[in-house]
Amino acid sequence: MVINQILTFYVENLSEQEEKLTITLNLKVQNEKSSYLIHRALMKQLIEARQGTANTKTRKEVNGGGRKPWKQKGTGRARAGSTRSPLWKGGGVTFGPRQKNFKIKLNKKEWRLSLQTLLFNKKDSIKVIKNLCENFENIEKTQTFLEFLKTLSLENSINSNILVIVPYKPKGLIYSTENLKNVHVILANNLNVKSLLDSKFILMSIESVKIIEETYGKE
Repeated sequence: MVINQILTFYVENLSEQEEKLTITLNLKVQNEKSSYLIHRALMKQLIEARQGTANTKTRKEVNGGGRKPWKQKGTGRARAGSTRSPLWKGGGVTFGPRQKNFKIKLNKKEWRLSLQTLLFNKKDSIKVIKNLCENFENIEKTQTFLEFLKTLSLENSINSNILVIVPYKPKGLIYSTENLKNVHVILANNLNVKSLLDSKFILMSIESVKIIEETYGKE
């Protein structure tokens, strides 16, 4: 059963002088068997990440071997019809790996519903921040990002997985987090189940909240 849920978040301001605001996030949530839906979406993402490009040539695909190497009888050697037999060096491969498509069927509505349900389950880990991208537009130092976490009372959580959801990726934000292996930056319109599941804390800008509603709240 799908129900509508409205989450309310306090907007974190880096400047303490500014007035505190609230913002709402409207989500459609699967309240029954939600773990099953999220598991299906996760399996789809993990399995489809496989390339499936391993490929060996059979005897009909290997070049050469059109002429019979020697006559059938009278040579004293074993019968041979082609130099590209799997028994010969340079021949084809028997039962080798072939290209494979690892696509799994999952409706778009189910995919969007799984992401919204997962966001609802992670609601206590989400912090909405004002001017997140603007503050890191021209800042490229890792220390600055660590101080930013300290402002959010997350200085002791640097060893935990932190997911930063932004409408676009400022160059400064990328440079200031690239040395932090537990911090991952992702676009709001490109969320995935694995990143959300792996994260212990989720930081998102005000613009990202609106993009999530527009992108994943479609009928």
